[in-house]
Amino acid sequence: MKKTVTLLTMAVLVVVAYSCKKNTGTSALKTVSLVLPATTEEFYPNNGGGAFTDSLNRVATLGKVLFYDGHLSINNAVSCGSCHKQALGFADNKTLSVGFEGKLTKRNSIGFNNIGFATSLFWDGRENNLNHLAIRPLTNHVEMGVTDESYLPAKLSALAYYSPLFQNAFGDNQVTNERISSAIAIFMRSINSSNSRFDQYNNGNKEAMTALELQGMSLFTNKYNCATCHSSSFGGYYGFNNFKDIGLDENYADNGRGTISANKSEQGTFRIPNLRNVALTAPYMHDGRYATLNDVLEHYSHNIKNSPNLDPLLKDKDGNARAMNISDNEKQAIIAFLNTFTDYTTVVDAKFSNPFKVID
Repeated sequence: MKKTVTLLTMAVLVVVAYSCKKNTGTSALKTVSLVLPATTEEFYPNNGGGAFTDSLNRVATLGKVLFYDGHLSINNAVSCGSCHKQALGFADNKTLSVGFEGKLTKRNSIGFNNIGFATSLFWDGRENNLNHLAIRPLTNHVEMGVTDESYLPAKLSALAYYSPLFQNAFGDNQVTNERISSAIAIFMRSINSSNSRFDQYNNGNKEAMTALELQGMSLFTNKYNCATCHSSSFGGYYGFNNFKDIGLDENYADNGRGTISANKSEQGTFRIPNLRNVALTAPYMHDGRYATLNDVLEHYSHNIKNSPNLDPLLKDKDGNARAMNISDNEKQAIIAFLNTFTDYTTVVDAKFSNPFKVID
């Protein structure tokens, strides 16, 4: 049940920098309308949670606005939602995302459905706290460019629509970096995929998957043993908290986890990605090198490199890189299976959508 909160009945015009001209740092101004509902949205179902769940929903409502607000970047040009698009499983459709000055990020943007299950965050696991993850892009010199920790609270306090949002979420209208990051994290944590055809099949609807998709599941789980890394824990193939070298390059251009841990055995390893909505999150790999799922399967089929820390599962009996030789028919079946992870409920749900609407 949605609970009415009149403080959030709001339709305001906001002038924001909607797009950034490459390499100049200047912005093209657009007028947008911020329309919030007359209720606190139900990001977390109130199944006996009472006041605690109501509080989470109020904070998540604020977090949603912050997530999509370009004012969080130094020149009003980039929001969290710029690189994590709902229709794409909260990933980006670019090899590398574009920051506030038109510069490219170092790595591909990861989709974050069901991120609440993760204890290792980013491709290299440099964070294990979602609150910290939420603030990192804001202070990144390429992504959003905020370097002064006092900048955002002062800037957002001057925007009229934030006073009632912070008041409703926290009991007063004080804007702090801790509240900003906490609200964004609570919104992100609410984005859970659980209504894909794969879920429906696991929940007893044996008509939810076709014969081809079931063949793909068998190949994925058994013959090619993909599920060893892409674990089926929590009802889906998450693999959130492990790092692997999958033989992308013989010589590492990016040391991945090894840069963070300073452990030579972890050089060239990256976090195993969540496969929820994977059909929507192209391009693939930490550097976005593969445009399609077929390209990914071709890597495992014929292109695994003898990299220094290649995972043992990807080696043959002689210790060399495997060639799985996945046939075209098998690729078709596996891709059909991966498509069953698409949860269209999540990617069109209005409560996760951008509340800022461009009007001219």
